[in-house]
Amino acid sequence: MASPKKIGIPWPEFNDGLSYDDVVRPSDAGLTLIEFYSTKYKSSAPLQGWLQRIKSDQITLDARVVTDPNTILRVGSKLVYHRIPWKEPDAPHTIEVLYEDDDIIALNKPSGLQVLPGGLFQQRTVLTQLQWETNNKSTIEAHQKPHPVPVHRLGRGTSGILLCAKTKLARARLASYFADGTSRIEGKGHTNQELGKIAKIYRALVSGIINNDQVTINQPIGMVKYPGVAKGLYVASQSGKPALSVVHVLERNVKENSTLVQVKIQSGRPHQIRIHLSFIGHPLLGDPLYAVGGQPKCLDCDFLDESFAEDGGYTRPSKPVPGDCGYHLHAHRLFLSHPITNEIIEMIAPLPSILQTHEEAIAQAQQTTA
Repeated sequence: MASPKKIGIPWPEFNDGLSYDDVVRPSDAGLTLIEFYSTKYKSSAPLQGWLQRIKSDQITLDARVVTDPNTILRVGSKLVYHRIPWKEPDAPHTIEVLYEDDDIIALNKPSGLQVLPGGLFQQRTVLTQLQWETNNKSTIEAHQKPHPVPVHRLGRGTSGILLCAKTKLARARLASYFADGTSRIEGKGHTNQELGKIAKIYRALVSGIINNDQVTINQPIGMVKYPGVAKGLYVASQSGKPALSVVHVLERNVKENSTLVQVKIQSGRPHQIRIHLSFIGHPLLGDPLYAVGGQPKCLDCDFLDESFAEDGGYTRPSKPVPGDCGYHLHAHRLFLSHPITNEIIEMIAPLPSILQTHEEAIAQAQQTTA
């Protein structure tokens, strides 16, 4: 049996740094340089951090380095903040390919790898590996190369099937599939159809024993302010947006006080499965963030650490954030109506051993020794 195809290039020790461009608008004219950055981008760094960046030659104004924080800005001037290269946290770089054709590619994302750039992870992402793979294997003209991009997200600690589109048409149609699934939950779709063009089935290991064999969770998901998460944290909230998860119990482990479950989601709210299972009193085993009730473990810690890192930005939050790993969640199976051919495709990402039932573990062991 042929080994599955894999992609992935080892990460360099340091990334390339980043540049952030701004053009001074009429509403910002007359502000000083430090006023501009410390108010417009206060989630990036505290005031003292921005002063450090300015005095460290990291800001250019109309292509010239400016080190005076009290420089007055004029309309139309071009500002560039140059973030110095840094060593990103460890992350896997090898990714298994589950399916590929001219329009789409499905990957088996490992736990610990972020999908898109954000926070400390700007280079060590799935998107970067896709770009490197395209650049290395293709001799086609640049404008003719496929440019695969993920069309949905999985949490950094979540493993399993990640769909990516290679063409603009495939990307648009896949995006509409995901939007359609959510619209059905919101009551905007055709309620006489149980499934849309895509269905996702996850495996998860939760704390405690779930008594019912099946549980349907329709708790809305909204946002609250949370230290270390600039845009806010997704939580269970009555004023949030509709979300639906159907949970099937696969195996109960009374000795370990845990339950192995299968979860089918129709909508795709951020961190939906983690929030929903914690909402019913069974957080994912090892989840550092969500506690019983679908809320973070430290919602009352509404302070922000004002200390800043070497590059002037905030230090890593001391409290858990959504990107932290430790839980066990795997996008195991996916049913898809192909965005171009309409062919029904089933994709399966092999299960981590901890998410296998006892019978599945025995069957795999027999196959290995056969």
